[in-house]
Amino acid sequence: MGLKKLILKCKKRDRKAQSEVYQLFAGKMFAVSLKYSRNTQEAEDNLQDAFITIFEKIDQFKFKGSFEGWMKRVVINTTLQSYRQKNVLNLVEYNLPDEVDVEVVEDEITLDFLLKIVQELPERYRMVFNLYVLDGFSHKEISKLLGIAEGTSKSNLSRARLILKEKVELSQQKRNAGLF
Repeated sequence: MGLKKLILKCKKRDRKAQSEVYQLFAGKMFAVSLKYSRNTQEAEDNLQDAFITIFEKIDQFKFKGSFEGWMKRVVINTTLQSYRQKNVLNLVEYNLPDEVDVEVVEDEITLDFLLKIVQELPERYRMVFNLYVLDGFSHKEISKLLGIAEGTSKSNLSRARLILKEKVELSQQKRNAGLF
């Protein structure tokens, strides 16, 4: 069955179609949820909440743009809403440069390592970093999503990049010293 037909059935609250949509997209959407969550358990909880919202609001999807993109937006918004409700997201304003350069020696830093250090960032920095760098949101969009000033978004991005740069450099120093 085609995706459009599945979506139409989901709009009629067809449980079997909802299950198929879940099976098709749960893996990708879990990866999105994990980027914005502190751990796997929280990502699973946020994913469940997001799919509930997806199926409740599926009538809002008008077949303009990709369904996967629409779902991704719902997952991100659901996760951010969870943080706002828990008051976990306390963003801090710092005056740092907009860009931080990181010199990485090719093939020495793995994708797993990079994902791990991004996941270790404090929530306030990880959220802005993920939204800006990984998901392509503008600082204006981030400020609206997180309820912060654009300047705060920029400074939190700079701080995240600085922390990542320090971790990458430390890792490279350890590797060069034979400690890895």
